[in-house]
Amino acid sequence: MTGRRLLWIGMLAGLALVPFVGLRAGAGDKGLKFNLIYVPTDEKVIEKMFDMAKVGKDDVVFDLGCGDGRICAMACKKFGSRGVGVDLNPERIKECMDTIKKYDVIEFVNKGMLEYRLGDALKVPDLSKASVIMLYMLPEFMDLLEPIARKALKPGSRVVSHDYRWRVGNWEPDETVEFKGPSRTHTLYLWTVKK
Repeated sequence: MTGRRLLWIGMLAGLALVPFVGLRAGAGDKGLKFNLIYVPTDEKVIEKMFDMAKVGKDDVVFDLGCGDGRICAMACKKFGSRGVGVDLNPERIKECMDTIKKYDVIEFVNKGMLEYRLGDALKVPDLSKASVIMLYMLPEFMDLLEPIARKALKPGSRVVSHDYRWRVGNWEPDETVEFKGPSRTHTLYLWTVKK
């Protein structure tokens, strides 16, 4: 077992020790705040999101509100791209361990190409490294993220959102797709940073 893998596993095992006080969903919130609503995105919908963003091996895919981490795992497995998942709920980060096994992507963890972080998705210090951001977040989060994304992302970066779009500002999507998934029709939005 490599030292990096041991360190990564040790950090995740330590999640149970992370104090919850101070984790915040947005500016002005006090104490533990995260939305317990979690609905995984179906793989067919994720594939369509990848297609819209034209994800490739040179991309760095950030999944904000990553849930069980399937989007990042799939991006690594399918394209060989780097994946970073961020979620505020420690239970979701623990589920990412099962996702690593399910998608057989431990090699990407060992190479430092796949990571899951416990943290506030509105305060990602290296968001500027993302070339693709994937989202399935509620409108309140989207409203807070829009100015952050505009400021942090480099030209050519793509943002794909599942079912929800920016409600503030004037950043209109480049593409809106109604996609028939296994159980319902989904609306997917794509924005490209043009600064």
